[in-house]
Amino acid sequence: MGSWELAVDALQLMTPFVIGVAGGSGSGKTTVVRRIRESLGDEQVSLLEHDKYYRDRGDLRFEERTALNYDHPESLETDLLVQHVQELRGGRSVEVPVYDFARYARKQETTRVPPRRAIIVEGILIFTDAELRRLMDVKVFVDADDDTRFIRRLQRDIAERGRTVESVIDQYLVTVKPMHLEFVEPSKRYADIIIPLGGHNTVAIDLLLTLIRSLAAG
Repeated sequence: MGSWELAVDALQLMTPFVIGVAGGSGSGKTTVVRRIRESLGDEQVSLLEHDKYYRDRGDLRFEERTALNYDHPESLETDLLVQHVQELRGGRSVEVPVYDFARYARKQETTRVPPRRAIIVEGILIFTDAELRRLMDVKVFVDADDDTRFIRRLQRDIAERGRTVESVIDQYLVTVKPMHLEFVEPSKRYADIIIPLGGHNTVAIDLLLTLIRSLAAG
């Protein structure tokens, strides 16, 4: 076994550290997460995305599912996410739900996520849950203005989630914006680090990466 393999094995024996990346929908969280993974290496990072944990409401008709408020904390099975973070920290793999955003429902299959040196928990509402916050070693809030976030969400939901322009606008006005003001924005006070200007703030992201690399080496 070479020196690189030994180093990887040694890292895997250490207790993983947990990085929470929160922020409004379309704020640039994905960019920040990508930079962290590039900095540490994919082989050292387990990623848990909160929006994979939407509750399974297969008991409802499609029209009823589309009318639900998916931006309220109760729409997510956060207790399962907490359990998965605990399992990964204990060195055990987890089976993460797979969510179909076009059907507003979970799929039957799951995705296996193995334990690694760093665990990233990403989502708009992850700081609203006290038990989940307590598991995080670093809490990052990615900030961006409302117009930028809306445009990014519009582009993403049409391109990746099979939504229409009208449905995205309607959802934004009815639930996304009110829930952002009620839950997401106030949760910013729990952050250790706030990154203004979203994922385009290279100076702030580079400072964050320096901190995370020091944790990885600890």
